[in-house]
Amino acid sequence: MAATRTQKEIRQRAPIWLIVLLLTNLIIMAVDARDSVTRQRMLRVWVQALISPVQKVSSGASGAGTGLVRQIVNFRSTATENDRLKQQLSEARLELQNAKQATAENERLRSLLNLKEQTGYDQIAARVIARDSSVWFNTITIDRGSSSGIALNMPVVTGGGIVGRVIALSPWTAQVMLVTDEKAAAGAIVGQLSSGALGSVRGLGNSGLIEMRYVSGLETVVVGDYILTTGQDGIYPPGLSVGEVAQVKPGTATQAHQILIKPSAKLDQLEEVAVLLYHPPPRPAPEQTLPNVDKGKK
Repeated sequence: MAATRTQKEIRQRAPIWLIVLLLTNLIIMAVDARDSVTRQRMLRVWVQALISPVQKVSSGASGAGTGLVRQIVNFRSTATENDRLKQQLSEARLELQNAKQATAENERLRSLLNLKEQTGYDQIAARVIARDSSVWFNTITIDRGSSSGIALNMPVVTGGGIVGRVIALSPWTAQVMLVTDEKAAAGAIVGQLSSGALGSVRGLGNSGLIEMRYVSGLETVVVGDYILTTGQDGIYPPGLSVGEVAQVKPGTATQAHQILIKPSAKLDQLEEVAVLLYHPPPRPAPEQTLPNVDKGKK
């Protein structure tokens, strides 16, 4: 009975063993199978074909991560370089601005040095340290005073023309009334000192212009004519530039011209000025007696 049961079991298991043997044979054949051209094992080719999509995804993710890291590093490096270049550009602009300011200052100082040759008077160079352009005053303060030899009413000029006169002093500073102040005045002439177009100038306050009065309507005056000091005011020496004619309302034989002058000195940009050590010549004392009266009589 046992032998019969064993044979029956063998017959039942025979197909399974057959399948196992066939699969084993196929596996051995697959493992040993080679490509006729490349001589590579086919199993390796099939396995490579199965895992290649996974490798592509993994490689792509790795490449993206590496690229992102590289971009972040490059961005930081570029930002640092950009900041460095901005700093260099800012420093270069500052150096250029300083160079321009130094050049402009040298030009102004050179023009002040030339004033002595032009005017023939000694001078004291000074720097503007304060400005008052209120409704009531139009003045500047300079960093030289009586200790430097400056006195009241001395004329203040630039290479362009007259600036004003000293009206207040301390040992180390001086206050200068500009020619545009309404209380400022000076004797002036249109054109050459030999011209007959004599008059006087006075400031017009914050308008920045100067008015010239008392010029005969018979004299020819046109826009662009230059105005010089005459020295008759006892403040400014003769021949200094006041400005040029900006507007003219012609007068008549009985009415003077109405003339507006633009100052030749750049009064709104004053940084350095020169104080002329000028003392006007003494005026002759007026006669104390009437004409034709014997001065010996008392």
